[in-house]
Amino acid sequence: MAERRRSNGSSNESSSSSSSSPGTAAATVCRIPDDHIFSILLRLPIDSILCFGMTCRRLRSLTYSDALWESICRRDWGSSSVDDLIKAHDPSIPIAWQNLYQQLHQLDSVYCRRLLAAAAPATPPAPDMVPSPRASHSLNFVSGCLLLFGGGCEGGRHRDDTWVAYMGNDLRRILKWQKISSDIPSGRFGHSCVVVGDSLVLFGGINDNAVRKNDTWIGRIVLHETSGMTLSWRLLDVGSVAPPPRGAHAGCCIDKRKMLIYGGIGTSGVRLGDTWVLDLSENLCFGTWVEVVTHPSPPSRSGHTLTHIGGTRTILFGGRGLGYDVLNDLWLFEAYEGFWRWLQLPIDLQSIPHGLSLPRVGHSATLILGGQLLIYGGEDSCRHRKDDFWLLDVSSYRQPIITLPRAGLLTQMWKRLRAVGDNPMCRSFHQTCADNSGRYLYVFGGMVDGVLQPAELSGLRFDSSLFLVELLLLS
Repeated sequence: MAERRRSNGSSNESSSSSSSSPGTAAATVCRIPDDHIFSILLRLPIDSILCFGMTCRRLRSLTYSDALWESICRRDWGSSSVDDLIKAHDPSIPIAWQNLYQQLHQLDSVYCRRLLAAAAPATPPAPDMVPSPRASHSLNFVSGCLLLFGGGCEGGRHRDDTWVAYMGNDLRRILKWQKISSDIPSGRFGHSCVVVGDSLVLFGGINDNAVRKNDTWIGRIVLHETSGMTLSWRLLDVGSVAPPPRGAHAGCCIDKRKMLIYGGIGTSGVRLGDTWVLDLSENLCFGTWVEVVTHPSPPSRSGHTLTHIGGTRTILFGGRGLGYDVLNDLWLFEAYEGFWRWLQLPIDLQSIPHGLSLPRVGHSATLILGGQLLIYGGEDSCRHRKDDFWLLDVSSYRQPIITLPRAGLLTQMWKRLRAVGDNPMCRSFHQTCADNSGRYLYVFGGMVDGVLQPAELSGLRFDSSLFLVELLLLS
């Protein structure tokens, strides 16, 4: 009997302890200061944050607060992107951060509008007031300015001019180009030019004598209140080691002060498959090129894209391979404290709508607000140019990769976006760059479909249009 009473007592104590544990846990959570809960929530994925908010009224208030969602946006998009988004926003209208986050997650459209060059009313701008038609040039957004350099034009000739347009936070339809007088770098097309801090790093390219280059240049824009803008270029001292000469390669900035290049067309006209990293000194006075040899690595190609997606990772997509075939493979380059590797990412082609094709060369791939890639245009193996916009979700690749997901899990990786507004036309070998917020993109030039003239073999023509592409969000 005594043992039974002790057993019942133990059972009652256990039941009492069990029934009181939720209240005890809730009371414990309620004693945690708000800033500590914020820190905990910012370590969780979105689904977990929303579930956390369903537990009690206080946590619901915290998880749906603008302060938390602004912090989430800074976590997932980067503080600099959020700061620039705030600068471009009407200060009289508060930003609904959770709504904005949700809209970006469900993004399905972009708005395109043609930007015009400044001129007298009802008067077209003079030829020397605007950049001439070109393709395979470089276009960068740096220090609040668009900077355009070089490119190719009719007859296989190169351009050697540099143009700058100050944009700031003004998204007006009319802009003023300023031509910068400079004899350096020499004219070229198919080069790479990336932004490193408030400077530019330019490498390689091809001139109109089909000479491939492997020189490296540093450029810097200076804004003057009275005299406008000046741009200075200087040849970078890289020592005795440099990548072989090439053009039609791809490059991007990684790790804040490094430049990554891959592939291109070498001096013999053969497509290359090598990877090089330029490590720049803190003051950008000199740099060191290092070849990265790994296995596996992407097949040789040209006309592809390299896009840094944050942290230590970069995405390579498309291009033209050794057999002149146009590619649609996707590779990830990871660089971390002297460790380098290439990983091929699986693509579920069954998720692509019937009649649409992903393989392309001469396209653009730009990192946008939200950490996704916006891919536009290019051409296929029959040189049919494209005017489609694709959203490539690379969010799962921004964190360390242990094992690659199966292709069947990637059905939502690709999404075609609807384009409204001015028609940017089918084009290839254009250039695209985003402003600092990542919400607005600029598209310039390229080769577009033209009107066939007598004795012409195709309707190909070079273009000089500038378009602003805006992510269509309601906030």
